[in-house]
Amino acid sequence: METANRRITGSVLDAHIDALSWADAISRLLGWAHARESRYVTICNVHVVVSAWRDATYREVINGSDMATPDGAPVAWMLRQQGFAGQSRISGPDLMWALCERAANEGVPIYCYGSTEATLGLLKGRLPAAFPDLQMTMESPPFRALTAEEDAAAVARINDSGAGIVFVGLGCPKQERWMAEHRGRVNAVMIGVGAAFDFHAGTVRRAPAWMRDNGLEWLHRLVSEPRRLWKRYLVTNTLFILGAAKQLLMK
Repeated sequence: METANRRITGSVLDAHIDALSWADAISRLLGWAHARESRYVTICNVHVVVSAWRDATYREVINGSDMATPDGAPVAWMLRQQGFAGQSRISGPDLMWALCERAANEGVPIYCYGSTEATLGLLKGRLPAAFPDLQMTMESPPFRALTAEEDAAAVARINDSGAGIVFVGLGCPKQERWMAEHRGRVNAVMIGVGAAFDFHAGTVRRAPAWMRDNGLEWLHRLVSEPRRLWKRYLVTNTLFILGAAKQLLMK
């Protein structure tokens, strides 16, 4: 569908996913960042889409986002089946890296919110090595619900930093819910990047490019962390195949 602000989306298991190029995504995000508009962006892989399909409240969070990118080859493939020829996947780690490069060049401060102190410590060394002019602040919040006072203090720290982009790495579905709750309070574009902090910090090894390009990144992660991820991929991948087949047959 197309809206007044020229946003174009397709539907993947009832989740509204943006059909857009890398150039358009980066341009739109940087425009929001320079203006310090309070927006949130969801990065939608198979797990996110299936979770939204099964949970109406979470689906409202995804469909209420200002941009929902097609992360994961199957999600991008579903958009291509709806006439969006050439739609590529726009993944969290790749988007974060591209935005850090542009943010460094254009003087846009960033804020990394989430993960552990150890991971952020490594990230503090790696990002400046790649982008010496990048202005960045990092914060590892407690792994529990914050009190109202703690949350207000965190929002104040983010806003006082001058960040135009806040990368949120709290994991799905927590990060998406957090961003939705903080739109209108955080004066920046918030982007839920999932495991991107770990990938760029080097604490988790990312799949080789050939696996990512052929939709096999999930298999690499499964082999890397079988005990933690086997059930998630068995259930979500199966449900996605069933839901996608039903959607395509009903076209």
